Amino acid sequence: MRLASPLKPASLHGRLRLLIIIVLLAVLLPLGVLSFHRTITEVDELSDGRLAQSARTLQVLIEHADMQALQGRDDADTLVPIEAVRSHSPKRHRNTYESEVGFQVFDRTGRTLLATANLAALPPPAAGDADFQDLQQGGYRWRVFTLRDLADGVVIRTGERYDSRHDIMHAVWLEHSLPLLIGLPLLALLVGWAVRRGLRPLEALTRALSAREPGSHEPVQLPAAPLELQPVLAALNGQLARLEDALERERRFSADVAHELRTPLASAMINLESAMATTDPAELKTGLVSAQHGIAGLARRIEQLLALARLEAGAASSQRSRVDLVGVAMGVIEELSSVIADSGVELSFARLTPQVSVQGYEAALAALLRNLLENALRHVPAGGQVQLSIEQGEHAALIDVIDDGPGIPAERRASVFARFHREAGSRGDGYGLGLSIVQRAAQLHDATIELLDSPYGSGLRVRVAIPLRP
Repeated sequence: MRLASPLKPASLHGRLRLLIIIVLLAVLLPLGVLSFHRTITEVDELSDGRLAQSARTLQVLIEHADMQALQGRDDADTLVPIEAVRSHSPKRHRNTYESEVGFQVFDRTGRTLLATANLAALPPPAAGDADFQDLQQGGYRWRVFTLRDLADGVVIRTGERYDSRHDIMHAVWLEHSLPLLIGLPLLALLVGWAVRRGLRPLEALTRALSAREPGSHEPVQLPAAPLELQPVLAALNGQLARLEDALERERRFSADVAHELRTPLASAMINLESAMATTDPAELKTGLVSAQHGIAGLARRIEQLLALARLEAGAASSQRSRVDLVGVAMGVIEELSSVIADSGVELSFARLTPQVSVQGYEAALAALLRNLLENALRHVPAGGQVQLSIEQGEHAALIDVIDDGPGIPAERRASVFARFHREAGSRGDGYGLGLSIVQRAAQLHDATIELLDSPYGSGLRVRVAIPLRP
């Protein structure tokens, strides 16, 4: 059994060509019909005028004729024979209408004085007849005009068969329809050519995208792109840039994971193998504890890598909203309460404005504060102190984290934001990602980070200034 194939989607060329032809037909056909009717009306008026003019001409001729002689003629002499005129040239054909027109002349009593053979049988006009009438005679329909109130009571009636008007109507119909019948196929071809030529920029865009190398960071460019295509190019280049940025983050994250997880996994495996190979309970416990510490460190490292990846997705994953920095800080401190208690470090607040709001990403700001505090707690010896300050300046919200730890020499402060960088002699189980996360969160908020000397005489002061947005 043969299944019906799905409908083939219409091409843009075909749709535009069809729509243009439909629009042209919708405009040209009503105009053609209106023009045809107007022309027929004008032909009827012109023919009626010709009948009236013929009657006036007969009136002039009769007024100069001998009316006594005309009235004394026998009935047989009143008929005027009519013959069709034929063209003598076989190469030329012209329509003649002599056999389709005629006239009648009556005296005051209604007696026929003179008439053409084709109208001789028509009865004289009645007193109430209109000037123009339609009459049937000899199986034909006639248009007649009656001229009254002449000298000696003479009445003149001229007539024309509707055949001649029908010939004119057919000629007019042919004249109006033939251009459409011939022109529409030609117009369809020209419209198809024009549409193909007009859509060449789309074909050029297709070729440019097909020729684009994978991983290329160059924007797609079309020389002399039409105005309608420029927003499409801008949106396309923006999407490609975001896609390349996402791919770059994925590649960087994969490289970071491969680099940073290899060592702790190997260490945990070695400790587990050592514990499995020994029968000494003390060595077994030591190996398992070491393996546990290694796996815990591995979990923390994975958590930091995922946090960094989420921050790098940043603005692409959510929208900015109004965030209360003080509320976020309180949530982070509550989250780190056990870490603060275990560290033996005193955490205090120097200046804490009741509410400091900024436009930003709550998750990123929480990660920024969490890593600043964790970094300070990790590097400050037991019995030391860490001070947190959040205040609203004139143009920015200021976050200060101050500690009295060993600090960082001024010449090495610029390098601490590199991934996986750790200062020599630093204690704790950090992996050099904390300040990288802080830096990325600051970049998402167009914030600046400064590493300054601590007012305690030793240690470090980290200041983050987040611009205030309306």
